[in-house]
Amino acid sequence: MTPDLPAPGQSITFRKTMTVAEQGFFTGISGNLGPLYVDRRAAQAEGLPDMVVFELAAGALFTTALGRLAGPGWRIGAISFRFARALTLGETLAATATVGATSGALGCVLTGDVNGEQVIEGEARLVPVTADV
Repeated sequence: MTPDLPAPGQSITFRKTMTVAEQGFFTGISGNLGPLYVDRRAAQAEGLPDMVVFELAAGALFTTALGRLAGPGWRIGAISFRFARALTLGETLAATATVGATSGALGCVLTGDVNGEQVIEGEARLVPVTADV
């Protein structure tokens, strides 16, 4: 059974300020010890104000918007991101998912803004959850 579809053009935005604590958690999950992500001095030596937020941690904020937009009967079938610049700790990302195509699957356009500047764009395809594993 296909769950109800949200209307094309409908959108939801989830905002979050990325913190040092979350960066530490994601470092533990990913095992990524790249200096720009875990060493403030290395990031500042590259001209950044602070450590770079893990791109997949920033991308994860879109999963909240997608889940709230589509509801519990949907899961991510595909997702892609393009990052215009590095996000740094302390910045607040507004992750917006907007419904596009609706034909069995649910196509969404993703946009991420920091202080009105679009820093992430992407797409997601949501598919109905099924018990077939």
